[in-house]
Amino acid sequence: MFKRALCGSLLVLMLPVGAARAGDVGFSGVLPNGAVLTQRVESMQERRFRNVVRQHTDYSCGAAALATILRYAYHLEADEGTVIEGMMGVSDPQLVHQRGFSLLDIKRYVESMGMRGRGYRVNEERLRSLRVPGLVLMDVRGFRHFVVLKQVRGDVVDVADPILGNRSIPVSEFLQAWPSRAVFVVIGSDFDRNTVLLQPGERPSARSLYARQGPITDAELVDFGFTHADLF
Repeated sequence: MFKRALCGSLLVLMLPVGAARAGDVGFSGVLPNGAVLTQRVESMQERRFRNVVRQHTDYSCGAAALATILRYAYHLEADEGTVIEGMMGVSDPQLVHQRGFSLLDIKRYVESMGMRGRGYRVNEERLRSLRVPGLVLMDVRGFRHFVVLKQVRGDVVDVADPILGNRSIPVSEFLQAWPSRAVFVVIGSDFDRNTVLLQPGERPSARSLYARQGPITDAELVDFGFTHADLF
């Protein structure tokens, strides 16, 4: 039932070439008193991976994607390394190195933390109404790869990709690369309804603002498996 992700060759194919670095830029003479104004400039690479836990091994796309949700939706001290270590304890390490982590491995690890994991099959209409970030397994260039599905804005799907960072993918292209139509949701009592994973990565349009007014409601969370006990 649960398929494993094959991220190795994908990592080699899609790693960005040439890292751009950010720094402090001084603008002399800008202020009336002649003082130097120093402003930190965010590099394109830093912006691309803002609020995304990056993948550093060829089998850890699932671990990095899960760490992104744990860190930015639950504010846990999670990173790729700690999640890999924890998931290795509930999986077969030999299979993991060969095929990557499976959704079953992720579910077992989440449950070992006192949280819950639930999978849903959704159609396009349901996808557009999704209000909780989740893990999805995409087929990218023939390789299966876990990403965080953040939200749908109009005709694009926002994802947090452990290899490529924040991406906005046309809905039609996303659906083609997502044959399972399955979303895995992490459920716990400390979910942040205002998580940055549900905030637009760019200047929002009036349409996107209208579509997402205010924090997630209790009814919407219950709809995705949260219990009333999780909400207090």
